[in-house]
Amino acid sequence: MLMGTRPRPAILLGPAFIAAVAYVDPGNVATNVTAGAKYGYTLVWVVVLANAMAVLVQYLSAKLGLVTGHSLAGELGRRLPRPARILYWLQAEAVVIATDLAEVVGGAIALWLLFDLPLVLGAVLTAVVSLAVLRVGDKRGQSALERVIMGFLALIAVGFVAGLFVGPPDPGELARGLVPTFAGNESVLLASGIIGATVMPHVIYLHSSLTVTRLDRRGAGLSIPALLAATRLDVVAALLGAGVLNLSLLVVAAANLHGAPGTGTLQGVHEVITSELGAGVALLFAVSLLGSGLASTSVGSAAGAEVMRGLLHRRVPLLARRIVSVVPAVVVLALGAEPSATLVLSQVVLSLGIPFALVPLVMLTSRRDVMGEHVNKWGTTVAASCVAALVIALNTVLLYLTFHG
Repeated sequence: MLMGTRPRPAILLGPAFIAAVAYVDPGNVATNVTAGAKYGYTLVWVVVLANAMAVLVQYLSAKLGLVTGHSLAGELGRRLPRPARILYWLQAEAVVIATDLAEVVGGAIALWLLFDLPLVLGAVLTAVVSLAVLRVGDKRGQSALERVIMGFLALIAVGFVAGLFVGPPDPGELARGLVPTFAGNESVLLASGIIGATVMPHVIYLHSSLTVTRLDRRGAGLSIPALLAATRLDVVAALLGAGVLNLSLLVVAAANLHGAPGTGTLQGVHEVITSELGAGVALLFAVSLLGSGLASTSVGSAAGAEVMRGLLHRRVPLLARRIVSVVPAVVVLALGAEPSATLVLSQVVLSLGIPFALVPLVMLTSRRDVMGEHVNKWGTTVAASCVAALVIALNTVLLYLTFHG
């Protein structure tokens, strides 16, 4: 950077907002509403903790890309022998497909709620629209894609926050919800689900790739420290927004749906919102759920392309990539699988893939031979290691309970 050049962090805002979409996907919507409907404000602190963990993880992912010039998948692809790369890609690809399964199903449910479309047709339409979103980035560049995703986030925000104005929360109860506590064994399980679902493997791979181009494009002329400062601002702003949306869902459910039956599925949530908050709020919820499904499945497909490029050193046409990741969702729905059970299945696969993304991320950003002078400080490494250990442990518990009750 030339002497006297001032950092311009605002020009780098955007990559983290793409990543943030993963934190307001249909799976998170269902989990947060269920938490509020069943346990009121009890698990507010869990959502806050989960969001704080996400900030650290996504910052390290972005930092790896900025400093090394390679994504997490690219770094692993450079270091692993070919057989290991292929095996690593297989598990990462399974994670991406499982992610897309949940998000396409969420979009299909939203289309069914809005237009009474069959779930299979809704899944196909979700995939087609998400392909159009990806084409924006492919043809007009990452900045254009960032603007589209920010538009989706704004749409999601309107629907998910609307309930706060119709049925505002109790400030005192909300404050008490910040104190760590539980309400029985089932609330512990749900809290584990909230935290365990916070760190999405596919978005760790993707975020590191989104920042790579910053060194040569909009970040040209800025030093690495300036780029990292901008990235911190980007990550905090984006994930603070996602955290507010998740918290809004829980709080609206706690204030208005607490104890109501039928909130275990997205369809049931929509019905309860209709009866308790009115058709207008329910309509906004369904529209936002659709935006959540469309945006998050677009991000998932982009993550799949990056994983394949980094680990297999191959570029796949956008249409082919989209078909590969959406076919399982269409097949599952065509076979008559219950949508909520499909979301649970996808979470099981995500749980298996989390260590393969988190552990290498912490290790690589803690190595001086990889990061140079920008290697993690001791405190950062300790905090990141604790986050990784907690998330992996919670997902292990969820896997056990899933298969053994």
